[in-house]
Amino acid sequence: MGIVIAQSFKNTISTYLGFGIGAINTLFLYTNFLSDAYYGLVAFVLSAANIMMPIMAFGVHNAIVKFYSTYKSRQSLDSFLTLMLILPLIVIIPVGIIGCISYDAISSFLAAKNQIVEPYIWQMFAIAIAMAYFEIFYAWSKVQLQTVFGNVMKEIFHRALITMLLCAVYFNWLTASQFVHALVVVYGLRMLLMKLYAYVIRAPRFRFQKIANLNQILTYTSLMIIAGSVAMIILDIDKFMIGLLLPQIENVAYYSVAIFIATVIAVPQRAMHQIMLPLTAQYLNTKDFKKLGDLYQRSSINLLVISGFIFLLIILNINQLYQLLPQKFTGGLIVVLVVSIAKLYDNALGNNNAILFNSDYYKMVLIFGVFLTFITILLNLIFIPLLGINGAAIATFLAIALYNTLKVIYVKRKFNMLPFTVDSIKVLIIILVVIALLYFWDFPYHPIVNIVLKSIIATLVYGSTIYLLKISVEITDLMKRNLPLN
Repeated sequence: MGIVIAQSFKNTISTYLGFGIGAINTLFLYTNFLSDAYYGLVAFVLSAANIMMPIMAFGVHNAIVKFYSTYKSRQSLDSFLTLMLILPLIVIIPVGIIGCISYDAISSFLAAKNQIVEPYIWQMFAIAIAMAYFEIFYAWSKVQLQTVFGNVMKEIFHRALITMLLCAVYFNWLTASQFVHALVVVYGLRMLLMKLYAYVIRAPRFRFQKIANLNQILTYTSLMIIAGSVAMIILDIDKFMIGLLLPQIENVAYYSVAIFIATVIAVPQRAMHQIMLPLTAQYLNTKDFKKLGDLYQRSSINLLVISGFIFLLIILNINQLYQLLPQKFTGGLIVVLVVSIAKLYDNALGNNNAILFNSDYYKMVLIFGVFLTFITILLNLIFIPLLGINGAAIATFLAIALYNTLKVIYVKRKFNMLPFTVDSIKVLIIILVVIALLYFWDFPYHPIVNIVLKSIIATLVYGSTIYLLKISVEITDLMKRNLPLN
């Protein structure tokens, strides 16, 4: 776990810095510098691009991680990487042609409830392509076990540029409409810089030679389109369907603020996942199931401890945080609570996704995913018209809970591994006790002061308990090295 902890620590720092910038954007700049309608439009455009991204990438970013270590010679690697760069064009070019031919029909469908969407259809397509090739070049660097720069680009770069663009809107240097167009430039530039870095690590040599296991690669990439689409649908279909089903696109903005707060819980998983993915693929390719099982349980408990702490801070301070936001955004309290629980469960699975998508059993997982996609869309169709943005949160929770449970059961059956241990139960009990002790304890001060004081107390109680019970070897050692505990 040495390289995992080292790069995960750096990735966690950059990811949290990115989320810090994102928090400023999401909670304060977007809410004050853009109208609610344009904020909702931006969230809708980016959600649509995220849903399209796996299709544009053709599963290549997953295939690079899975198959890279199976090629040993320079020539075979060059041929493999050449194929990886070309494959996405098989989808991008036909989709682009269809989009041009059917532009009016597509725009009419997407803008049925909100006409503001109609002029921005091509931005969704362009951003999706930029996102897709960014992930491909990021995977290119991941397989060299170099994840830090890519994580900075993924988490910080575009958010920092968006901050500058929002300030430009505030000073009337850009209109709100021009801001939406500028997002294409931001994501395109991020993709180009990631490409340059990936090529510095390992310069491409284009070879068009026969590749071993070509049919297996093509089958895998095709199925990864479905897998990636399932993952993105679960993540973003709620915002997309709110824009389609509710007549006020502002609801997407209100929901996005609540979702952003809950998504902070996922940061440790995103940071650790970057280095766990290639290591998991390596253990599977070498059939080292002992190390794989150890990585499974350690990643689970480490993520549960860290994400549990973030979950605590969110739940304990959510009322004070909403006091700092404009009144119209405070309707997302239930969304935060429900989605936060779903994200905590997601983190507790450790490297479960990496095991499934890099094993020989990924086809069955895709069947689960396709089934769940229909369930997710159905749940949103039922709950959004009835309960608005709260209905979208409930649908998301049910979908994530069902999907994660199926994945845990399947890994147990095929690999005889579980991510959970007795320590997992201890962490959950600690979280519940701290919430019971501190949730109703408020100081009679400004919300920011209240948040700071409550967070300090929660940190001391939670951190000391985790340390004394030695829940995680890695986290205990990290605390010993960096805190005056002796």
